Amino acid sequence: MKDSRKFKRFLLIWIAVAALMVTLIVPVTPSVSAAESRDNPTNTPSEEKTSQRNKVVIIIDDFGNGMKGTDEMFSLPIKLTVAVMPFLPTSVKDATRAHERGDDVLVHLPMEPRQGNPKWLGPGAILAKMSDEEVRQKVEAALDNVPYAIGINNHMGSKITGDERIMGVILAVCKERGLFFVDSKTNYRSVAGNMAYRMGLPRVENHIFLDDTHTANHVLKQMGLVNNLAKDQRFCVTIGHVGVYGKETAAGIRSGVEQIKGDVEFIGISDLVKNEMKWNSNPTLP
Repeated sequence: MKDSRKFKRFLLIWIAVAALMVTLIVPVTPSVSAAESRDNPTNTPSEEKTSQRNKVVIIIDDFGNGMKGTDEMFSLPIKLTVAVMPFLPTSVKDATRAHERGDDVLVHLPMEPRQGNPKWLGPGAILAKMSDEEVRQKVEAALDNVPYAIGINNHMGSKITGDERIMGVILAVCKERGLFFVDSKTNYRSVAGNMAYRMGLPRVENHIFLDDTHTANHVLKQMGLVNNLAKDQRFCVTIGHVGVYGKETAAGIRSGVEQIKGDVEFIGISDLVKNEMKWNSNPTLP
């Protein structure tokens, strides 16, 4: 009987010791109140899904002259990259409006083409006959004229983007100001991308023109191609225009956005350069 009692006491002591050891070894997970959870949110499933979606950058060229489709583009429910031609009646207004809407702004720099009407270039154009100093002055003046610009893309320019001397000057100004150059790819023999890479700038290029045929249905079809290309390479840069057919282009983009918004995230060119190309700009703005 005494042995039984001793055994019971021993067993109780052993259980107590074991329980104490568990409390010392196993960490206690603190409880989190609903309020604390709201104050310190983690990524929700919808946020994670957004971050994993392929990226699309839509650049709209030819702002600056009160062109048709301007209001329609600015009413699109996505972030745009707005390319503004310098020294035109609404250059400053359009750039400011884009910035206030949360869009990115580029200088849409007129550059001499191999073919095409020189009258389409607009003021401040870069010409092949210019000296290095003349090119530099033109580029700097254009950047000073368009507020909030974080980079440059070419208006026309099939001749200039194939000219290493002149592109060297343009890219040097970009690098000095913490900007980058977006090659619209009007010339498939362009040297801009390779030169930018060699100079330590991101290689940023257009992949698809949305409105090479001027109908809303064609633009909608092109948006489907944009979606497919984004799936293949994680992102796609595409270009449309305001102008004579600007309203049709805007209508096609709006329909395309509705069609592919579940597959892609629409971002600005600055987001692409930073997050996909790992290049942090520090633009010097006028």
